[in-house]
Amino acid sequence: MTRRIVRTSIQLGILTFIVLLFVFLLDNRYRVLPTTIHNKLPAHHPGLVLTDITVTTCSSINLLSSCRLDPEKWHRVEKDLYLNQGWVTRAYIHVQRKREEELTDTDRVILDVRIGRLDPASSEKNQGAERWEARPAGIWLLRTSRRHASDSQKAITAVDILFGADAVEPRPGWIIKDQALLIGGSNDIPEPRLSVRHGPHQGVTRPTPRIRKDGRFKIMQVSDLHLSTGLGICREPEPASRNGGKCDADPRTLEFVGSALDSEKPDLVVLSGDQVNGETAKDAQSAVFKFAELFIRRRIPYAIIFGNHDDEGSLDRQALMSLTESLPFSMSEPGPATVDGVGNYVVEILARGTSSHSALTLYLLDTHSYSPDEAHFGGYDWLKKSQIEWFKETSRTLRNSASHKEYTHVHLSMAFIHIPLPEYRNIGNMIPGSGTDRERVTAPGFNSGFKDALIEEDIFAVSCGHDHANDYCIQESHSAPDPKTLPHSNNHLWMCYAGGAGFGGYGGYGGYHRRVRVWEFDTNEAKVETWKKLEWGDVDKRVDERVVVEGGRVVTY
Repeated sequence: MTRRIVRTSIQLGILTFIVLLFVFLLDNRYRVLPTTIHNKLPAHHPGLVLTDITVTTCSSINLLSSCRLDPEKWHRVEKDLYLNQGWVTRAYIHVQRKREEELTDTDRVILDVRIGRLDPASSEKNQGAERWEARPAGIWLLRTSRRHASDSQKAITAVDILFGADAVEPRPGWIIKDQALLIGGSNDIPEPRLSVRHGPHQGVTRPTPRIRKDGRFKIMQVSDLHLSTGLGICREPEPASRNGGKCDADPRTLEFVGSALDSEKPDLVVLSGDQVNGETAKDAQSAVFKFAELFIRRRIPYAIIFGNHDDEGSLDRQALMSLTESLPFSMSEPGPATVDGVGNYVVEILARGTSSHSALTLYLLDTHSYSPDEAHFGGYDWLKKSQIEWFKETSRTLRNSASHKEYTHVHLSMAFIHIPLPEYRNIGNMIPGSGTDRERVTAPGFNSGFKDALIEEDIFAVSCGHDHANDYCIQESHSAPDPKTLPHSNNHLWMCYAGGAGFGGYGGYGGYHRRVRVWEFDTNEAKVETWKKLEWGDVDKRVDERVVVEGGRVVTY
C-alpha cells in the first residue's frame, strides 16, 4: 500500500512538472497566461519597452515647423540636442514605448541601437533575420517582432541624452554609445550622445559605511570641482606649461581626483559644494555623472552638499539631489522639507564588524548661495535658524540614542559646509603650519551663530570649500562658554578649508595648485589627523599634516 502511494505521488509530481513546463513554454511563445502571473515568471521585467526611436528637427524662425510629434504615440526626451545654442535649429529625440501587455502583432521591440553613417550589417557576418533600420541623426535600430522579445534582457526599455566627448554613464544597466549623434552644428556645442538601458530598471542600495577592521576610517573631502558639460576650459592652471600649454579642465580635474583616490583609498568621499559649474553646465546631468562615475567605479561611498554654483545650470538643487541620490554608492539626501535648503542630513559611520553602534557622525548642511538681503548683508547667504535648530535637535537625539550611548569607544562628530562661516576671517587664530590664506574670505555678512552651536554639540571640526585658494585651519572657542550648555564639549573647534580641486574654477593667487583634504580617524586611540594632497609638485606628500584630536580631546594651539 505504501509503495503504491509513493509511486502515485511520484507520477503526479512528474505529470505536474511536465504540465507546468508545457505552459511555461507555451506562454513564452504565445503569452497565454494572465499578466499578473506572467509578470512573475523568470527572465521577465514588467513595464515599458521601446518600439521606435526618431529625431525631429525644427526651426525657431519657421512658425510651421515643430519639434513635437503626436504625444499620444510619441514621448519626447526633453533635451534639445543643440543645448539651446543652435542659431535657428532645435532637435529632440522621440521614442515610442508600450507596456508589454499592450504589444500587438505589428509592434517591433528594439533590441539594439547603433550610431553611424553606414548600415551596421555591412560589418557583421552573422546577420539574423532582423535587419537594421535607419533613422535620422545616424541612428540604426535592430527591431524584432518575436513574441517574447520584450522579456529579453536585450530589449531596450529607456533612452537618455548626455553631452560631451567625455560623457560617461554610471547608471547600472545603461550603456552610452561611443559615436555622437550625427546632427551637425557648431564645434562649440558639446556633442549629444545617446545612452540606452537594456532590461528593467536596476535599483540601488544605500551603502553602510563602517570603521575598518584595523579601527581606522578615512574621508577625502573634495571641493569645488566646477565640472562642465563637455571638456571645460581651464582657469589659471599650474604649471601653465604642462602638456605644452594645452589644458582641458574636466579631464585634468578628474584625472587628479582619480589619482588621489587610488593613492589614499578613502572609505568615504565628501563633496563639499560647487561640483557643477553652472554657467558652463548646459546639461548638469552630464557633469554630475562625471564625478559620480569616479566613485562608483571604485565602489567608494560618497555624499554631496551644494555650493553657490551647482544650481546655476540646467537643474535646480532638488533635481540635482534627486539625481545624485538615485546613483550607486551615493549617501546623499535632500533632508527634511521643513528645514531651509536642500541637503541637510546626517551620515553615520558604524563601528567595525557587525555592530549597529555609531562611531562617527557627519553633519552636512546647505549654505545656500547669495545673500537674500544684499542691502544690509552683502555677499553670500548664511545658515538659517531652522537649520541650526534641526542640527541641535538631531545631535541631541543621536547623542541620547542607544547606538551612540552604547558605543564602547570615543564617539566623534564633525560637519561639512560649502560657504565659510564668518569666523573664518579670524586669521589671527590660524593654526601654525595648517595652510595658507591666499585670498580674501568670502563669508556671509550676517553671523547666524552656527559656530557656537557646533561647539555646544561637541563637534570637533567643520570644513568648507568656496574660497579655492585658501587651505588653512583656524581654531575657535565658544563666544560665551557656559558649563550648563557645554557639558560634553572641549570648547574648541577646528575650522578648515579643503582647497579647490577643479580646473574649471579659478586658481591663481601666486601659483595655487589644486588639492583635496584628507581626514583620517583612528578609533583605537580616538585620534584624528588631517592633511592635503596636491595635483602638482610633491604629489605623494601629506601636505600640512596635523593632529586634530588626540585621545578624544581636541588638540589646541
